[in-house]
Amino acid sequence: MTNDTRHVPRPIRSEMLSGMTNVRHGFFTREGGASSGIYAGLNAGLGSADDPETVRENRARIAEALGRPGAVLSTPHQVHSPDAITIDRPLDAANRPKADAIVTATPGVIVGVLTADCGPILFADPERGVVAAAHAGWKGAFSGVIESTVDAMVAAGARRDAIRAELGPSIGPVNYEVGPEFEARFVAADPANARFFRPSPREGHFLFDMPAYILSRLAAAGIDAAHTGHCTYENEDLFYSYRRTTHRGEPDYGRQISAIVLND
Repeated sequence: MTNDTRHVPRPIRSEMLSGMTNVRHGFFTREGGASSGIYAGLNAGLGSADDPETVRENRARIAEALGRPGAVLSTPHQVHSPDAITIDRPLDAANRPKADAIVTATPGVIVGVLTADCGPILFADPERGVVAAAHAGWKGAFSGVIESTVDAMVAAGARRDAIRAELGPSIGPVNYEVGPEFEARFVAADPANARFFRPSPREGHFLFDMPAYILSRLAAAGIDAAHTGHCTYENEDLFYSYRRTTHRGEPDYGRQISAIVLND
């Protein structure tokens, strides 16, 4: 892909969240970034081996695109856990807590998560002024990060039946092949989970519909949710993908960010 440092980020917007006048959000793609090489585009990954100054420039562009020029992007140190944290001020980038979801009821504080195939979920209860971002890979979704996020939002003042959520770009079922032990783990936890798997062309393996699984967990938690419908693996121009990088044997990969903020 070409790298135009003058280009402005153009995030994907959710219809579910776009009508909220006191909330701004975006599922950011690779468009509009200053990174080059294997990171070409809007790499927001503090944990990548990309040039740190370039990553900071990319994150500054993201904050500006959210209407908060100069603001800090508060993203946790993600560890594929079920843990959610609540903040009332921006995080210190050098000392980020380990968690996979972040909640705030403080206007102007941008919360977000980084992904490169996992499912980014943005949540909002605009009437009560509570927003959140969750990183839901299979481990986090399976172990309860969605439920932890909703519980933390309710504790911060949200009303469960008023929360709306959108699952952003994530790896789609056509490109997510898993082994038999993976499928067995899900079915052992709940036999109904068998519906999220179908046989892959490789004998004994399966294709996992992670977006459908995440949406089912959101529905079970009582949350009205939708999915943007984008697959990170199949669209290299727009998205970074850990699995695509692994298949190619590349040394590292960029991360896109999904972020949300309450207006003052």
